[in-house]
Amino acid sequence: MIKDKSNYTILIIEDNPGDLYIFKEHLKDQIANPILYTAFNYHDAELLLLSNEIVFDIIFLDLSLPDKNGVDLINEIVSLSSKTPIVVLTGYSDIQFSIKSLHLGISDYLLKDEITSLTLYKSIRYNIERSKYIIQLEQSEKRYIDLFHLSPQPMWIYEIDTLFFLDVNEAAINNYGFSYKEFLSMTINDIRPKYNAKSLLGVANLKREKKKKKFNGFFRHQKKNGEIIIVEVTSNLISHNGKMVRIILANDITERLNYIKAIVEQNKNLKEIAWVQSHVVRAPLARLMGLIKVLQNDKGIMPNDTDFLFEELLKSANELDTIIREISNKASKIKINSKTKV
Repeated sequence: MIKDKSNYTILIIEDNPGDLYIFKEHLKDQIANPILYTAFNYHDAELLLLSNEIVFDIIFLDLSLPDKNGVDLINEIVSLSSKTPIVVLTGYSDIQFSIKSLHLGISDYLLKDEITSLTLYKSIRYNIERSKYIIQLEQSEKRYIDLFHLSPQPMWIYEIDTLFFLDVNEAAINNYGFSYKEFLSMTINDIRPKYNAKSLLGVANLKREKKKKKFNGFFRHQKKNGEIIIVEVTSNLISHNGKMVRIILANDITERLNYIKAIVEQNKNLKEIAWVQSHVVRAPLARLMGLIKVLQNDKGIMPNDTDFLFEELLKSANELDTIIREISNKASKIKINSKTKV
C-alpha cells in the first residue's frame, strides 16, 4: 500500500492510553511520517496550542478530559486553535452532543468504535482541505470588502426586487451627502431627480436585470443638497449573503462634461472670430492693396488725386486697426468655464 508522504502535524488530545495507541497505529497505516503530538488533559493541550513553535494541521479531541469536558472544553480548544480544524472523538453516548458541537466551531466528529485507518485518513484530508478552502473564502471576502469600502469612487449594492440599498461605501456617503443609515432606508429611485424616475425604473426592471449581468450607462443623480450630477455607472450582478444583488460603481463626470461643454462654446466663439478674419478684415485689406498698386503703377497722378489716395489709405488702415482690436478684445474674453451646467 502506498502511504501519504505529506508531513502532517497532528495534535491528539486523548486521556485513554489504549484509544491513543490504536489511533496512532491507524495514522501510521496511511501516512508515512506523521508528526504527532499528544496531550492527556486540557492543561497539556493548552501549553502545546499556545506554543509559537508548533503549527498544527489538524486536532483530534476527546470530549471527556480529567480537567475539562463538554461545551467548556470545546470553547477553550476552539479559541486556542487559530482556525485549525478540530475533529471530535466521541462514543455512542455522546453522538447527539457531538452533532450539536458542530455549531461551536468543530469541523467534524468520529465515533471511536467505528474508526478505521481509512476513515481516519479521509477525515484528515477532508477537514484540512475544507479548512484551507474556508480560509481562502474569508481572504477573498476581506479583499472584496477592502475593495468596496476603500474605493475612492462611490459604490453601493442594492436589491434587485425592491431597489433598496443594502450597502454603500464611504465615498458614496461623502459624495452624495446622505448618512449610511439614510442610504439603507432609501431605494435607488431616491437619488434620482423626480422627473427621471421612470427612466431609472426602465433600467432597473427586474426581468432585464436578471438577463443582463453587466451594463454601463449615464444617469442624472441628485445629492442630498439638491445638486444634480451626471454619473457614469458600471454595474454587475454578484452574490451577496446568499442572494443575487447588483453592485454599482458610480463615476461623477459632471465637471468633465461641463468642461467639454465650455470647450464647445469656446470653439463656437473662435469660429466666429475666424469668420470675421476671413470676411470683415478682407474688405479694408483689399482696398489697401488696390490703392498701393495704383500708386505704384500710375506715374501721372495729380497732386489732388494723391491726397485722396493717401486719405483712403489712412482710412482703410484705421478701419483695419479697429477690426483687429475688436478681434483681440473678443479673443481675450474667451474663458473655459467648467462650472457651466450640463
